[in-house]
Amino acid sequence: MDGDHGAQVRISSELAGLFPAGVMVAETSAPVERSALLAAEAAGLSAGAVPKRVQEFAAGRLCARRALAEFGIADFPIRVGAKREPLWPAGIVGSISHTDGLCAAVVGKRSRFLGLGLDVEQAGRVNVSLRSRICVATEIEWLAGLSVAEASAAATLIFAAKEAFYKAQFQIAAEWLYFQHAAIEFPDWPAPAGSWLLRPHQPMAIDRVCEFPLRGAYLVRGGFVFAGLAIEPPPLI
Repeated sequence: MDGDHGAQVRISSELAGLFPAGVMVAETSAPVERSALLAAEAAGLSAGAVPKRVQEFAAGRLCARRALAEFGIADFPIRVGAKREPLWPAGIVGSISHTDGLCAAVVGKRSRFLGLGLDVEQAGRVNVSLRSRICVATEIEWLAGLSVAEASAAATLIFAAKEAFYKAQFQIAAEWLYFQHAAIEFPDWPAPAGSWLLRPHQPMAIDRVCEFPLRGAYLVRGGFVFAGLAIEPPPLI
């Protein structure tokens, strides 16, 4: 797949564990060059894109195509939508995330999932000065009770969980939401892997298809934090 570029990407059962059964996740920590992009994907880059942006964009598309290949979908170009969202094949939902040193993508069938969200961040990305922009009062209070080292990773996980939620709900409702519109709880903290809960602070368009709190999963690994969320169809009554 993708010639020599495919060797840079691996299927990750560990990251797939952030989701229910039925997804495929691919990840890479290797630099990925523009040449890995299909022509239709490269068209989504702005003319003045800096090398770092090009590499992250290419890594994301390569991971996405590697994951799609597990569903028998080969060489499908992941174009950029009007709101900068990835455009998936018919019948597929998915999410792409990247940070310095790592990129990953998750995909699944729309018949199984309404939306999938994945986010990866460097563990100390959210410093104290950023917390008031990302966290609601209950989250700031929780962080204040942690050690400095724990709070740094936990604040970044709050950010990652909200990003994963935003990506998943956007596939359903295409609604613009902000960090203050929801609160995250971590019932399993400080375990290096566990679950998180999201409770809304305002009505949301996805209220019609899911019940809150939503439950996602997190992982702390090798200097990175990961958050995943699957929104599934409501049960038939």
